[in-house]
Amino acid sequence: RGGKIDFAWVCGYPYVRYRHELRLVAVPLWRGRPYYQSYIIVPAEDGHSNGLADLRGKVFSYSDPDSNSGYLYPQYRLTTLGENPTTFFSRNFFTWGHRKVVEAVGVGLADGGAVDGYVWETLAETHPALTRSTRVIERSPEFGHPPFVARPDMSAAELQRFRAVLVDMPADAEGAELLHLLRLDGFVAGAPALFDGIARMAAKVRRT
Repeated sequence: RGGKIDFAWVCGYPYVRYRHELRLVAVPLWRGRPYYQSYIIVPAEDGHSNGLADLRGKVFSYSDPDSNSGYLYPQYRLTTLGENPTTFFSRNFFTWGHRKVVEAVGVGLADGGAVDGYVWETLAETHPALTRSTRVIERSPEFGHPPFVARPDMSAAELQRFRAVLVDMPADAEGAELLHLLRLDGFVAGAPALFDGIARMAAKVRRT
């Protein structure tokens, strides 16, 4: 926003908050689609909890206050249940990373947590011991996958050149290797409307 960097990969939540100051470049394709979900997870040995509502009075871990899947969605979900997010849990804390949410829940530092489903599923492939120590009890609706954005005064030519690099990654040997490491299928130009659901949740939470 301040023009100090040209491009960034950000979460959908800060994108919708500052969409008039950021320019959408591209949206990742995960499992062939530009969407992902928030997962609510608990320790694997917790066989009783079946949804966020079952975690009343428990210790809960969020990833980051700027995260849609790791903060905004569970806040919104609690408001739809008629609950106050500030008092529903006995204690909550930020881990400042989705993987760290999985780790905190897996070792019992938290009774539950909110994590990016794309991150959880990728960890299930690359570090299965981490995710085996947790269990997914709730999945959110689909949201636009965290996008690539540009600074507000980026020229149309430079934006299009960078977008083309991302969109053409599957056809490039090095690009295809990077996509495999990220467990992504590629990128599409995308549209701001992909993030309207996040915007509606943010407005609801602000009103509440």
